[in-house]
Amino acid sequence: MESATVRTSDGSENARGPADDSRVLTIRDLSVEIRRADRVVHPVSGVNLTLDRGETLGIVGETGSGKSMTGLAIMGMLPAGGRVTGGSIDFDGTELVGLPAARYRAIRGNDIAMVFQDSMTALNPTRRIGEQIAEPVRLHHGASKAAARTRAAELLALVGIPRPVERMDDHPHQLSGGMRQRVMIAMALACEPRIVIADEPTTALDVSIQAEILDLLDDLRSRLGMSMILVTHDMGVIARHADRVGVMYAGRVAETGPTPALFDRTRHRYTHALLSSIPSLTQDRREKLYSVPGTPPDLAVPHAGCSFAPRCAAATDRCREERPALSVEEEGHSHACWHPVSGPTVRATHPSVTDTAVAASPVLIPEPEAAPRLRVVDLTREHPVGGRGLLGGRRTVKAVSGVSFEVAAGETFGLVGESGCGKSSLGRMLVALDRPTSGEVIFDGASVTGMSSRELGPRRAQLQMMFQDSNASLDPRMRIGAILREPLAIQGIGSRAERTTRARDMLDDVGLPPGVLERYPHELSGGQRQRVGLARALALDPKVLVADEPVSALDVSVRSQVLNLMQRIQRERNLSSVVISHDLAVVRYLADRVGVMYLGKLVETGTTDEVYGATAHPYTAGLLAAVPEADPGAPPPPPGLRVRGELPSPIDPPSGCRFRTRCALATERCATEEPPLATVAGTHRVACHHPLRSGTERPVELTAR
Repeated sequence: MESATVRTSDGSENARGPADDSRVLTIRDLSVEIRRADRVVHPVSGVNLTLDRGETLGIVGETGSGKSMTGLAIMGMLPAGGRVTGGSIDFDGTELVGLPAARYRAIRGNDIAMVFQDSMTALNPTRRIGEQIAEPVRLHHGASKAAARTRAAELLALVGIPRPVERMDDHPHQLSGGMRQRVMIAMALACEPRIVIADEPTTALDVSIQAEILDLLDDLRSRLGMSMILVTHDMGVIARHADRVGVMYAGRVAETGPTPALFDRTRHRYTHALLSSIPSLTQDRREKLYSVPGTPPDLAVPHAGCSFAPRCAAATDRCREERPALSVEEEGHSHACWHPVSGPTVRATHPSVTDTAVAASPVLIPEPEAAPRLRVVDLTREHPVGGRGLLGGRRTVKAVSGVSFEVAAGETFGLVGESGCGKSSLGRMLVALDRPTSGEVIFDGASVTGMSSRELGPRRAQLQMMFQDSNASLDPRMRIGAILREPLAIQGIGSRAERTTRARDMLDDVGLPPGVLERYPHELSGGQRQRVGLARALALDPKVLVADEPVSALDVSVRSQVLNLMQRIQRERNLSSVVISHDLAVVRYLADRVGVMYLGKLVETGTTDEVYGATAHPYTAGLLAAVPEADPGAPPPPPGLRVRGELPSPIDPPSGCRFRTRCALATERCATEEPPLATVAGTHRVACHHPLRSGTERPVELTAR
């Protein structure tokens, strides 16, 4: 087959690979602007991308890089004030830029469809899901109401929703996050489109549900012969599911090419930095994560030269003054960099965390026989819900059921599990924000569970929490200085001037300049707000810090900065930390010991090396198997290892072992007898009748049922 090229506005040639008979979408020199009051933002500038039939193109980059805006431009759905200012979007011979609205409506949802990131806001909460799936079939194909409803039921079955006919009459709030995302996919496929744009389709989902949804999209793409654009910030997802990749930065394509070539022969400095910043399941915990300095540029301000130059260690005067053109190499691999990297990405390393900490200040190592700083004893939390059970009893949500563990001084305990397993409910009880139904939390030898509000007051300073959503947890009407001074004022510490000095020191501790004191939360980036949240949690020098999903909302480059900061502060202050996350790589990097939760119960505990290196519970093994590795050559997980299906209701959890309904090893015993936490080896304990390993036994292999 002959290859073709396209001459772009900067004089470079954009390889188009196979001849045009396989091409379904061609984007040339696409530029977009958004006018808001007196600001003009340029989220997309001179973008060149192509998509072949049956291909998955991954578009990756940080928040604000122009990924989603490129997808919206293709769909003709730019936000208010947005317009295409230049370039071309060729859909199989039809020019979409400037297309009349009526003709665009005929294409949108019919030939090109989109799966949006947040299914809860994208679905109409007042309409049944069957009606919403049937609507595009009636609009584009003129089907009758009965025929469209039949088609909707077929689509729900196609995307793997059990009892599809019954589910047709459900409203969105009655479905789980994974179910809602499947409904979004069903809506996108309703008219059998030729292109599906999936915009961060799994960002808000747990790793096990994420793997199911991405596998579903892959399967449907191959079965239906459609093309797909996968927009994400997760390089692991790209490595496992994309045929080709486009890396975007500051509204421009920095590097593009076949997935294996881009990962094996990374050329652009930004792509290299992204790959180096990712914490992996094999990360050496003694080394700091590589982090990209600085923040992305303001796209409302014109910039000369390479947009990445201010954050690039290899930047020269030429980089700051002259914009690099796209340079095309073999296999259509192209990059826009004056000083490209040579060869595969080698994870950048920093000095050992332990060595750095020892050089800076002595690290206190807890004595093995010392009493734990925090003890959780048989903690239970149940929330009453409306209605009565079959026998007339009050129905309750079993959020946490009989959880026990200990945290020593200077130790980090990680809690992992899917959404709805009780991690956050447990974290709130640890810092006495919620009271348990039964059990107790013992801090420094005293039970805080039964204390009155007056008795608890002085101890609250020692038990602090870092919340998941820094935007919601910081008062938007208060300046950062007031936010940081507030806990000091409540505890009556120092004068106003002394509290301001202390706030300035706290900002310095978390790597923020003093000028941040006078700014409001909305004026900060997500990473900066999370640093402020950490500074506020540490304001009173607590002994225990509970961090609830501390980096889940952050880009990968900012995430590594916050993780390095948390590890440094934990060691310097001898903090006892409980880190709650659904990201297993984050927990492995931060935690000394790990507890795996499922539907309110701990199913496996042990040191990080024990749980990750010698996994004993099928649920833990399934979670680890679902983690996408940023390596296209990584072998797929063994059949039957992944966790399938939806989390059961915590109102009526399964009898016996709560995981049995999703377990490939389940037997009748699992349904009638609840497994206790039993020792595997050392401190490693597992609650399973059929553990993958037990003492001297050989590991059990999981196979699909």
